[in-house]
Amino acid sequence: MHLPTRWRASVAAVLATVTAGIGAVAADTPSASAAAACQVSYRADQWSGGFVGYVKLTAGDSAIHGWTVGWTWPGDQKITNAWNAAVTQSGTAVTAVNAAYNGDLAPGASLEFGMQGTWVADNTAPAAFTVNGAPCGATPSPAPTSASPSPSRSSSPSPSASPSRSTPPSPSASPSPSASPSPSGPPPSGCTGALWCDGFEDQTGTVPSGAWTLAYPDCQGTGSAVVDTTVARSGSRSVRVDGTAGYCNHVFLKSTRDFGALGGVWYGRFYVRHTTALPAAHVTFLAMRDAADGNRDLRVGGQNAALQWNRQSDDATLPEQSPAGVAQSRPLPVDRWVCVEIRVDGPAGQVQTWTDGSEVAGLRVDGVPTADVDRQWLSRANWHPNLTDLRLGWESYGEGADRLWFDDIAWGAARIGC
Repeated sequence: MHLPTRWRASVAAVLATVTAGIGAVAADTPSASAAAACQVSYRADQWSGGFVGYVKLTAGDSAIHGWTVGWTWPGDQKITNAWNAAVTQSGTAVTAVNAAYNGDLAPGASLEFGMQGTWVADNTAPAAFTVNGAPCGATPSPAPTSASPSPSRSSSPSPSASPSRSTPPSPSASPSPSASPSPSGPPPSGCTGALWCDGFEDQTGTVPSGAWTLAYPDCQGTGSAVVDTTVARSGSRSVRVDGTAGYCNHVFLKSTRDFGALGGVWYGRFYVRHTTALPAAHVTFLAMRDAADGNRDLRVGGQNAALQWNRQSDDATLPEQSPAGVAQSRPLPVDRWVCVEIRVDGPAGQVQTWTDGSEVAGLRVDGVPTADVDRQWLSRANWHPNLTDLRLGWESYGEGADRLWFDDIAWGAARIGC
């Protein structure tokens, strides 16, 4: 039986979107001359004191070879980390320069880079952007509509975007690297190095079978999980979970594989797409049984609108559920496929977490207690998990319902990558 989480201050998640149309660029700007009529858009997932912002750059009729995007914050935002671009800030002025792998954009192609930051009094979206030094005006776009419950199937392995937003997110031009070094080095793409990789393509019915079975911890309610042939990140199938609110509505897709070959270090990778922002209350979408902790679960989910880990046996959370702790995590974006990676090193007692290739600073246990991050987690001495199973699904503890899809799941003893 799960004990209610100690601290449940509600945090609102809002979305700010601005779209900028960039006119013709001066011919004497070498990189910008090929970027005529390109576009820049901005959106943000926000909570009290923190935000994750996404900038989308779309080429016009000509290719772009090397880009620098600039803007000025109207508020008091401070960027703490970024991915898919080298982002620097001086006062309120921000400059983002392409990475080595995404400087070239074909005509009409798009890429997205992101950042995490903090704010105190004002998180107003930028009103204008420049590309390679060319100024442009910005016109606020209409408020985003509600999430679509049934997005269309992606036609390629790239994360797809739902049409329900006024400025839908688009995938990066290439796989996103980790924002900080991984103990295993840069991850390869696809499923290289995985012990097993599954996209549900061998499922023949709507009820998961073979390598997967349904599990209902504690009791079975109205939650459900089915093989879905209408939505997929790649191929033609995924698993859809309709997670409902209320304690007894737990539903999980449980792997029937033997995880003994992984040893004490687990690297996991899966893609998830969900339709409702993480709630203020605690929810779980990944659970792993820990034989070294009385067979209680080690869990990944959300609380206070941001991603978190939870240890079932003592209800410890990662990060700590203080405003400063929550600000070091990030929301789980809605209406698009998100790559989630985890690392659990049992012998070392360590945890790491990435979304779309970028490490989440507040979701790391490194053995040294850090205030607002893993100090509470490490208050238990000698934590060395011994994981024995894997379950993906939905579990709420009174509040929070969602529809999720899972696809392209891989597990191994080394980092697999997105």
